[in-house]
Amino acid sequence: MAKFAVFFTFKGETIKGLMDNPTDRAAVVSSLCEAAGGRMDAYYVMFGAWDGFVIADVPDSKAAAAISLAVSSTGAFAHIETHELLEARELADVLSSASSLAYTPPGG
Repeated sequence: MAKFAVFFTFKGETIKGLMDNPTDRAAVVSSLCEAAGGRMDAYYVMFGAWDGFVIADVPDSKAAAAISLAVSSTGAFAHIETHELLEARELADVLSSASSLAYTPPGG
């Protein structure tokens, strides 16, 4: 399983709808993750540039993309941003792989 963080911002009309008819959004998101073969770890709302975020384990990036597209297609969100998460202990392997690569910038 791969772990993803999904940050979101509701549209104004979505917030109005939630105010008029409060529902358990975490349960909805959890069911969506399960339908994609994964599970939701956490669902938080917050103040600031983002209205909230979800942390979920899903089979792969294709599943994460499918979830993101399904949610985006509702039109309820102003912005959704998905990031794959790596465990801190994986950094050594990533750095080792990076050190074996060479990149030449354009014109260089």
